Amino acid sequence: MLFRQKSTTLLRAVFLAGGMVIAFSTSLSSAAHAQTALSPVDQGWVARVQDTMNAVTTMKGRFEQVAPDGQRTTGTVWLARPGRMRFEYDKPSPLLLVANDGKVVFRDTQLDQTTEIPLERTPLGLLLSEHVSLSGDVTVTSFQRQNGTLQISAVRTASPGEGTLIMLLSEQPLGLQGWTVIDAQGRQTRVALSDVKQGVKVSDSLFAFPREN
Repeated sequence: MLFRQKSTTLLRAVFLAGGMVIAFSTSLSSAAHAQTALSPVDQGWVARVQDTMNAVTTMKGRFEQVAPDGQRTTGTVWLARPGRMRFEYDKPSPLLLVANDGKVVFRDTQLDQTTEIPLERTPLGLLLSEHVSLSGDVTVTSFQRQNGTLQISAVRTASPGEGTLIMLLSEQPLGLQGWTVIDAQGRQTRVALSDVKQGVKVSDSLFAFPREN
């Protein structure tokens, strides 16, 4: 039962947009208006980040995930835009996540349990869209640049109270390093990327949905 609770929390904390809620909605409401504080220079960087993300069609790398309780898991991630991604967790973790065909399927082989959610309801929807946009449906609430690292916080424009996604990028070369999700209790789940290779060949079979036993 404990593992079941942890795996369910893991899914919601990392991938469900509905769970990305900061503890105080007033803080989010204030943050939603912070976009006006972005300087022209900051706005220029945000535009560059958007262009860089749109230039990525395929990617392979390693990831390390840190849950709110400090539990660390690692694995390999593949991306093929638009719309496809695979998170394959290292053993002994029984977890696998595949995004394809407009949905995200999360498989726990130990529990023989599969969870399916619409891609558009997850942070992955932003990363995997045919055209990544950091305006319009998405509002950038803050931008920071220091020590060669960029940090962009974003919310859904129509419903900023649903949560915040914080993207971390390297400045030179400009590229995604990971992201942080904040849940309803203010707990943070971090995903860090490493050994990222872009433009690699990826097999369509990687994005086949996991089957139940």
